[in-house]
Amino acid sequence: MPELPEVETVRRTLNELVAGKRIERVTVTLPRIIQRPEEPEAFAAALAGHTIQSVERRGKFLRIILDGLVLVSHLRMEGRYGVYKQDEPVELHTHVRFHFDDGMELRYKDVRQFGTMHLFAPGDDLTLPPLNKLGIEPLEEAFTLQAFKKAVASRKTKIKPLLLNQEHIVGLGNIYVDEALFTAGIHPERTPDTLKAADWSRLYDAIRATLGRAVDAGGSSIKSYVNGQGEMGMFQHELLVYGREKEACRSCGGPISKSVVGGRGTHICLRCQPLPKAGKRANQVKQAAK
Repeated sequence: MPELPEVETVRRTLNELVAGKRIERVTVTLPRIIQRPEEPEAFAAALAGHTIQSVERRGKFLRIILDGLVLVSHLRMEGRYGVYKQDEPVELHTHVRFHFDDGMELRYKDVRQFGTMHLFAPGDDLTLPPLNKLGIEPLEEAFTLQAFKKAVASRKTKIKPLLLNQEHIVGLGNIYVDEALFTAGIHPERTPDTLKAADWSRLYDAIRATLGRAVDAGGSSIKSYVNGQGEMGMFQHELLVYGREKEACRSCGGPISKSVVGGRGTHICLRCQPLPKAGKRANQVKQAAK
């Protein structure tokens, strides 16, 4: 599933390609992608005649801002957008086409067919599902160390599924949580009550740095991800643990292992990310409680 760096890259490329374009009509060939309104015909009719002003992002969602409407789109597993001439052949698994009045069109392709689109009046998109319960953005100024700790430090679950929970912090998925935890030297099964001030500081810095570098590299093309211009991301060549099971750790030379944490495949270096022993962990809990 595209995570924050990938969706941000799609946002940037689409903004260059479609901002200012007027929608003449919309073709929907897979109705279940359209979640609001439920009728694809109403969705298409509502968009006809509107002009795209900009493309923004909230977590892993794209917000396509039009004159008087907001289209919220989630790519899910393998959704992708591209801009084509209207006379170009339509590829298989193309489910939604936004026909512009200049002879071009924005096409949404989704092999897995899990993507969603919601249409709102301006402002309603941020107060109604699916965006209304999203947490803080990790690359915005409001995401300070204090805000980070306030969002997650009091929780009782393991740190990895906690970071994956979009109601606390948005945009983080399996790839970048594994990478950030490794960079911070924190085992994914540790709980917040075992983390000291230095741990929180390292993890905060690791999240910001990892996401920032991934955005600069255009995201990670692990499977089928490409940006709005059909280009692959390059950050997969910089990954330190994710997808590197049994390979040597680039820090200590030990083997990268893979396990399941919170129901998700998890990559870790046990030397660089040790799990505190029971006695040591008990002492940490006592110290955290003081």
